[in-house]
Amino acid sequence: MNIVLMGLPGAGKGTQAEKIVAEFLIPHISTGDMFRSAIKEGTKMGLEAKSYMDQGLLVPDEVVIGIVKDRLSKEDTNSGFLLDGFPRTVAQAEALDKMLGEMNKEIEHVINIDVDKNLLLNRLTGRRICRECGATYHIIYNPPKIEGRCDKCGGELYQRDDDKEETVATRLEVNIKQTEPLLNYYQNKQVLRTIEGNQEIDEVFHSIEKILRGQA
Repeated sequence: MNIVLMGLPGAGKGTQAEKIVAEFLIPHISTGDMFRSAIKEGTKMGLEAKSYMDQGLLVPDEVVIGIVKDRLSKEDTNSGFLLDGFPRTVAQAEALDKMLGEMNKEIEHVINIDVDKNLLLNRLTGRRICRECGATYHIIYNPPKIEGRCDKCGGELYQRDDDKEETVATRLEVNIKQTEPLLNYYQNKQVLRTIEGNQEIDEVFHSIEKILRGQA
């Protein structure tokens, strides 16, 4: 079972990815994990990626795709995998299809977790961090007992610049524009299924599980 998991920041991809790999016993392959592993193992592609990252440059598509190919060639992917964070563009999706075709594999499911933009704003802008101990809270989902104060050490809670509404809104707009062509690509290939992500976590997973088991 070969799956691509998609969704905007704050949509709950990480949580659902954990549930999917635990239920279906397939490896969770995220872009970050792949890069770290390739660099640690000192692979040709890993070292090439590191040379770009060390200069603060974006890693070119051909290097990213090479790292993905190395990872998908490993034995633990023979019974399936969950890709998270790749592909990000139509060009990467086409390269992935070509690569998998050479391995006699294909993407069977593309699951897109769709969450209302205003809800995403609430999720992403509600985070607060303790200046003293670094503990993390959320003003809606995990509030401190005393507003503005850490439960653990009493330190002041603050909002990171990255979590401020204007920054988050811009980030979401950029992601929406980048993701739309990719969703259309997989829609045209008839493998895309969109899940209502405004539900409770277990309900979202139940919807995903039904699709993966061919029950929806």
